[in-house]
Amino acid sequence: MIHLNVNGQVQPLEVTPDTPLLYVLRDHLKLNGAKFGCGMGQCGACTVLVDGRPVFSCLFPVSSVGSREVRTLESLGTAERPGPLQQAFIDHQAVQCGYCIAGMIMRAQALLEQIAHPTEQEIREHMAPNLCRCGTHMRILAAIRQVAAQGKLLAANPVREHA
Repeated sequence: MIHLNVNGQVQPLEVTPDTPLLYVLRDHLKLNGAKFGCGMGQCGACTVLVDGRPVFSCLFPVSSVGSREVRTLESLGTAERPGPLQQAFIDHQAVQCGYCIAGMIMRAQALLEQIAHPTEQEIREHMAPNLCRCGTHMRILAAIRQVAAQGKLLAANPVREHA
């Protein structure tokens, strides 16, 4: 039996230790925000946060989680009450097919929790591992800049803040 802390709730699970976290989230916990994209950690559609750090859940064995907290898109808001990043993505029409968006939002969430007001270069470097095949990168970046500028997402443990 494995116990995972997912979105603030401890979940007991009967899974093999080498099961990818993505499969546990989707198949066992019915948290479908993270998507299966490539299965090789090259696209980022499956990005979730483990102790505030973005990970490709398709490559991350559930045994590697241990007692650390896992956060998924579902922890940020709902369709009726989207969180600040989710709302910014809506405002900027950053979604075309939508497949990459959960991973993009989770990666951006990790950045803004570490650096409340990142520079353009920091945003671009941090977001680089996640791909949008539809080409909405500029709108995605604009959504992240909006949240950073408005200070709607306070850095949980800011490394530093830019003025």
